Amino acid sequence: MNPAIATDTPVFPYFSDEHELIRQTVKRFCREEIAPHAEEWDEAGIFPRELFRKAAELGLFGVRIAPELGGSGLDWWATAALHETMSYSDSPSVNMGLMVQGELTIPIVAEMGTREQQQEFLQPAMSGEWIGALGISEPGGGSDVARMQTRARRDGGDLVISGQKLWITNGTRADFIVLAVRTGDDGHRGISLVLFPTRTKGFAVGKKLRKVGSMASDTAELFFDECRIPARNILGEENRGFYYIMHNFQGERLTSALGVLGVMERSLEYAMQYGRERSAFGSPVGSFQVWRHKFAEHLTALEAGRWLCYRCVDLMNRGEKAVREITMAKLYNSELAQRLIYDCMQIFGGFGYTTEYPIGRFWRDVRLYTIGAGTSEVMKEIIAKEDKI
Repeated sequence: MNPAIATDTPVFPYFSDEHELIRQTVKRFCREEIAPHAEEWDEAGIFPRELFRKAAELGLFGVRIAPELGGSGLDWWATAALHETMSYSDSPSVNMGLMVQGELTIPIVAEMGTREQQQEFLQPAMSGEWIGALGISEPGGGSDVARMQTRARRDGGDLVISGQKLWITNGTRADFIVLAVRTGDDGHRGISLVLFPTRTKGFAVGKKLRKVGSMASDTAELFFDECRIPARNILGEENRGFYYIMHNFQGERLTSALGVLGVMERSLEYAMQYGRERSAFGSPVGSFQVWRHKFAEHLTALEAGRWLCYRCVDLMNRGEKAVREITMAKLYNSELAQRLIYDCMQIFGGFGYTTEYPIGRFWRDVRLYTIGAGTSEVMKEIIAKEDKI
């Protein structure tokens, strides 16, 4: 068939004028509300709670949520436009805190919550009044979810929860946690998800963890000492939590891959611009062949990572299985970022090792992407299983 007359051929990638409007809105929000304060918030170790409300007013927490629940009812292409463009914040750590709200807590409550749960937890989260967190990782098990020890026992119409969580983003100030607990036997079959209000008696934030990067994103260890919540707070079916977590990981890993894609693109923009402005030995640094070729290699690798992400977005948008492709995208982009941003930092020389330019923050923050949402080693194991290696 002649492509020139194939009017029913779908456009791929499917970015419309509406998606471009999302990009422009997000770019303006990032440049006005986040980027000017990125260094300040890094030093403070947290960003203002008010930013959640501002993001909510722009609809950043409900892109794929149904309109009847207060969302925009858009698609995964809209999500891609959003997360790629968040790089204009110059703060991957702020992006992380907002992403946990918009991608890790809200969608699962919208998809699986009862009407009562949606009214109690979803609506205040969508408006930015409540901050949400995802409570899965523990000191004895991060990627190995089946080893979970935090336990919930039945007591009449309540669940009584005891245990500990670690590495919880937004944990120091969350109003509620989508919390994974053990309600049955050992192994993956005995895990449930519950909606846990942090005002519950017996809950405590142990400490805010100090990190080498992502400093504006608060990360906490949490303790649960005989915390009593209504059994009606179970999200979905009891003892099916492991499967919900594995499903939720796909969205988390794809948005992580899209987010780091945007940071890499922004890093190259900064580096190439600096290379044009900075002179050495009578010529712009970026005009030297060593840098021109290095940037050519990185631009090529970045484009490959972009299209791998878009393949995943296309599959997710059509409701098809994408575990293999998403795992590859997360692995490829997170590992590429370590090399690409290292080189982008290098062209800045000594200035790259200061906080004067965002590139140093990017270099510190992207290190997390090979660890969070499943380490690179776990990604390789999943790919090996998917391809029956």
